[in-house]
Amino acid sequence: MSWDKTGSHIKVRDEPHINDILLEKKGFLEDHEAKILLYKFLRENITFSVDLLSGVKLFPFQHMAIKSMFEVDYFLGIWSRGMSKSFTTGIYAYMDAILNQGVEIGIISKSFRQSKLIFKKIEDIANKPAARYLSQCITKTSKTNDQWTMEIGQSRIHALPLGDGEKLRGFRFQRIIIDEMLLMPERIYNEVIVPFLSVVENPTEREDMAKAEDRLIAAGKMKEEDRYIWPNNKLIMLSSASYKFEYLYKLYAQFEGLIDGTIPSKGDTARRAIMKFSYDCAPEALYDQNLINQAKASMSESQFGREFGAVFTDDSSGYFKISTMHKCSLPEGQEPCVEVKGIESDKYILSFDPSWAESESSDDFAMQVFKLNDDQEVGTMVHGYAVPGAKLKDHINYFHYLLTNFNIVGVVGDYNGGVQFINAANESSLFKSSNIKIGTIEVDLCKPENYQSDLLTLKREYNISSRNFCILRKPTSQWIRQANELLQSNFDHKRIWFASRASGDNYSKQTRKKIPIDKLNFIYHDTYEEKQSSAAKMIDFVEHQEDMINITKSQCALIQITTSTSGTQTFDLPQELKRQTGRDKARKDCYSALVLGNWFTKVYYDMNRAQQAAVTSTFTPFFL
Repeated sequence: MSWDKTGSHIKVRDEPHINDILLEKKGFLEDHEAKILLYKFLRENITFSVDLLSGVKLFPFQHMAIKSMFEVDYFLGIWSRGMSKSFTTGIYAYMDAILNQGVEIGIISKSFRQSKLIFKKIEDIANKPAARYLSQCITKTSKTNDQWTMEIGQSRIHALPLGDGEKLRGFRFQRIIIDEMLLMPERIYNEVIVPFLSVVENPTEREDMAKAEDRLIAAGKMKEEDRYIWPNNKLIMLSSASYKFEYLYKLYAQFEGLIDGTIPSKGDTARRAIMKFSYDCAPEALYDQNLINQAKASMSESQFGREFGAVFTDDSSGYFKISTMHKCSLPEGQEPCVEVKGIESDKYILSFDPSWAESESSDDFAMQVFKLNDDQEVGTMVHGYAVPGAKLKDHINYFHYLLTNFNIVGVVGDYNGGVQFINAANESSLFKSSNIKIGTIEVDLCKPENYQSDLLTLKREYNISSRNFCILRKPTSQWIRQANELLQSNFDHKRIWFASRASGDNYSKQTRKKIPIDKLNFIYHDTYEEKQSSAAKMIDFVEHQEDMINITKSQCALIQITTSTSGTQTFDLPQELKRQTGRDKARKDCYSALVLGNWFTKVYYDMNRAQQAAVTSTFTPFFL
């Protein structure tokens, strides 16, 4: 089944279905004919074949999707969260590898972890007793730092990190599977992914066959419509919905236009399919209705539409607009990009919002690093950390890593919990052995009438050589309002930036940085690979930094402002989100760290400009 440009939704084959052909067969079949008919039967009856080979019973929507993936050249799936995207594409991958021997399949995602997730889905299925036929088909599996490969006969399935896209150029895939297409950079899609699809398999063989067909047609022994149709390369893309100003929607609209004919094809004969599955398309057994009810109650209408309804929306509805933050995000290729180790000659500010709880449902302990641009007096978020439930020593270890790998010229943190954290860090054996002690400066910097004098106090006490450069900000209602208004203003006027993803030489340099990666807990341990080399962890670490920037922007987009009867303004998550519990609850700690870092960037430059006011005197001296 596929879309037809003529206007009909279903393109029906002219030839009879294999099931009808088999019903007409009588008696015994020769071995060769039996094998061909069996192949065609398995190819056309996907649900039966998947069950036979792997013991997996497909839901109807999964059957539709996998069948469409086999039939079309470009498949775009916009699916609800929890709709088994990775599981379904994993099934397609091994079925395609089995039924089309010699095919090279590439699984690519924004992060290597996500690519490996689909790979592991296949492994998990193959390890079950019901999948004995599938397990027999898998002849070899190999795993390196930046590539996992599964061989199924003469076919191979590769899981790869996206990286800067350069590693992909060395492959010749006939199938490309992109998970979370929403996060795929536009440049890599157009410059790396699309060219794959234009490189045909066996070009010499195709040319020879075309010449032979020409001779047969000229001799009247063959009709033009009977020419052999070579299969095209395939692109399988799956994602949740996004905002309309993002590239995914642009691609979706293009596909839609080519399918319904509103966009001229200009010789484009590729077959395309779009499948949008909202949560209510799923069988009841797939979703916990309580989860859906909770999501409806805790999310805004637009957010629920994107996450569960497969609906593209215009913008976020919170105090900070996601479209505005998008404009403050540096595009790929521009600097600064995310960093895991700073440049010695550059200056950085470190902000943190502490959490002392060691429960997976606790708030994140968040830290962020901002690269300073002295010419423009702006900061760019280049590094982030947010881990819930970790031990205090893990946070101290990460804090030490940032202080020793970035040229930090100032530290700012939330006063509540910040005093205890700085003291604990200073008293730790790690800090003492490194001869590091962070000094704090008590200064208000909140009242406009005292701001200049407070800056002078800060300037006198500030000492970078002794690391007496930390401010612990008490979150008064006045300061909270001022700091949030400052952040919004800086978004509007592009005085705060989010770093670009690492690409090209920067990606290679960042993944080769020498840092104590084996000692850093930068992601919740349950989602981490059981065993990884340092090189593999570095790839995850660099890719994780882009995640931290996206998480920060997402948290900002959730913030709402409320005003009490007394006029006090509160910037917080919606009440329904605040009531959430559990590991996956909504959090705002990255947002808080961003507010602190943005505020301190302004303070830092104001401090450097501050000058002692000239002293005037009214006393007239006289001689005795």
